[in-house]
Amino acid sequence: MMNSTVHSNRYFKPKNEFQMNERRRSANYHPSIWDPKFVESLNTSYTYEIHGCKLEALKQQIRSLLKPTKEFEAPAQLKLVDSMQRLGMAYHFEEEIEETIGLVRGSGSSNLSIASLQFRLLREHGYPVSSAVFNKFKGSDGRFMESLSKEVEGLLSLYEASHYGVDGEHDLEEAKNFSLIRLKAFAKKDHGSKLGKQIRKSLEIPLRWRMTRLEARSFIDLYRVNSTESSLLLQFAKLDYNLVQSVHQKEVKDLIKWWLGTGLNAKLSFTRDRLMENYLWAMGIIFEPKFSKCRIGLTKFICILTAIDDMYDIYGSLDELQLFTDAVNRWDGKATDHLPDYMKICYLAMFNFGNEIARDALTEHGLNVIPFIKEEWANLSRSYLVEAQWFYNGYTPTLKEYLESGWNSVGGKAAIAHAYLLLGSAIARPSVDSFKACSDVVYWSSLIARLSNDLGTSKAEIMRGDAAKSIQCYMIEEGVSEEEAREHIKGLIGFSWRKLNEASARNNHAKSLVKMCLNMARTAQLIYLRGDGIGTSVGAIKDHLTSLIVKPILIK
Repeated sequence: MMNSTVHSNRYFKPKNEFQMNERRRSANYHPSIWDPKFVESLNTSYTYEIHGCKLEALKQQIRSLLKPTKEFEAPAQLKLVDSMQRLGMAYHFEEEIEETIGLVRGSGSSNLSIASLQFRLLREHGYPVSSAVFNKFKGSDGRFMESLSKEVEGLLSLYEASHYGVDGEHDLEEAKNFSLIRLKAFAKKDHGSKLGKQIRKSLEIPLRWRMTRLEARSFIDLYRVNSTESSLLLQFAKLDYNLVQSVHQKEVKDLIKWWLGTGLNAKLSFTRDRLMENYLWAMGIIFEPKFSKCRIGLTKFICILTAIDDMYDIYGSLDELQLFTDAVNRWDGKATDHLPDYMKICYLAMFNFGNEIARDALTEHGLNVIPFIKEEWANLSRSYLVEAQWFYNGYTPTLKEYLESGWNSVGGKAAIAHAYLLLGSAIARPSVDSFKACSDVVYWSSLIARLSNDLGTSKAEIMRGDAAKSIQCYMIEEGVSEEEAREHIKGLIGFSWRKLNEASARNNHAKSLVKMCLNMARTAQLIYLRGDGIGTSVGAIKDHLTSLIVKPILIK
C-alpha cells in the first residue's frame, strides 16, 4: 500500500458538489456505435474450410525460402524476416524464423540500414547484441558521421533500432536523436512518397510501440512487390489476414450475445457500452486464431472491469465503494447481502466469471486458481478505493503516489493474469509462480498503459470533475503548464519502454507472457493516441475496428 500521508496544500475544491448533496454523477458516455444486429450479421467468404488448402500450399512455398542454403545471404534473410513480421504472418513460421535469426547473429554489415535491421531483429528475438555495433558509423569525435544524413532509409532503420534500447544505453539515445532530427527535416520536404509516409508514421509512433495486428493491415498496403518472392509473401499475408478476420468475426458475434445477456449495460446506465472496443484490447494483446478461448475470456474480463471501474470513478458513494471493496476481499456469493442492487450486478458478474475460469483450471489442470484470481480483483478494488478517497477528500496526490496506485488501477496486471490463465496450455503451479516472477515486465507494460490512458483521457475527465491524473498531479507538484506536464509524461513513457525492453530480455524464457505484456502496452498507445478511444469511440478507433474485423482485404 502506498504512503497515504496528506499534505494540506495538496487539497483542491472539486468542480462539482455531488458528494455534498448525494447526487449521482454521470460521464454522459455515448451509446455504443455498434448495433448488435449489425455485429451479428458480420460475414465473410474467407473461411478455412474454403481457403485453408490454398493457405497451406502457399505456406510450404514460403517455408522453403527460409531454409538455409550454401548461398545464405544475411541481408536478404533479414529483410525477409522483417517483412514476414510486419505483414502479420510470422506466427506461422516461428521455428524457421528463430533458426534464421540464429544464423545471422554473427554476421556484420557496413550498411547502416542492414546493420540497424540486424540489431533490431536480434534484440527482438532475445539475443544480447551490443549497441557497440554502431560504432563503425561514428567519426573520430565519437559522434555519428554527418555523411549518414543522405542515407534516409538507413536513418529510418537506425531510428527504429534505437527504440530497442534499455535504460542507460546513451549511445542508442544519441542514435535516436541523430536520426530524429534528420528524418523530421526529410518529412517536411517530402510530398507523399511511400518512404515519406513510413517516416511520418514512425515519428508519430515507432515500430516497437505499434499494435502488431494493425501494423500488418497497414504494411500490407505499403509493401512493395518487386520479385516473385515478395509477390508470394503478399498473397499469403492477404489471405491469412482475411482468414484470421473470419475467426475474429465469429468471436464478436458470440460475445455480443453474451454481453446482452449479462444485463450490465441495460441495468447500469453509468457504465460504458463498449463490447467491440474491449474486444480490440483483447485482439491487440493476443490475436492468433488458436487463442480464441483466451481472447473471448479476456474480452469478458475487460467488459466486467469497465463496469466496475466506472462504478468507482463515477457512480458509487464512498461508503458504498468501501462495502464493495470489502465484499471483493471476502470473495463469497453471500457478500452481496449488504450491497445496493447496482453493485450486486457488478459483483456477481465478477464473481461468477472468476469462478468459471477457476472451475476450468481445476477440471482441466487440477489446479485451484481461486486465490490467484481473488488476489488480482482485491488489488484492483483497493487501488480503485484509494483513488476514490482522494477524490472525495479533494486531495491531489504527488505523481509518485498517483503512479503507485495508477499502474495497478489501469487494470493491466489483472488483465494479463486472467489472459495467462486462459491461454489454453497446461497450467501448473510453476506457471502461476512464473507470472509473479515476471512482475517487472507486467509492471512496466501496465505503467505504459496508465500513462498512455492519462494522455488520452485526462482533459475530458478533468472537465467533468474526476480525480486528478498524472498530468494534473505533475502540474500541481512542479508548478508547470499542462503542455510541460504532458511532455514529462511522454518522457516517462519513453523511459518505461526502455525498462520494459530490459525486463523483456531478462524474462525471455517466458515468451508468451512477455509477448502479451508488450502487446498490451502497444494496444494502449494505439487506443489513446488521439484521445479517449474507449470513452469516445468514434473516429480512429471505429476505423481501426472496421479494417480489423468488418472489411476483408480485396484479393484480385
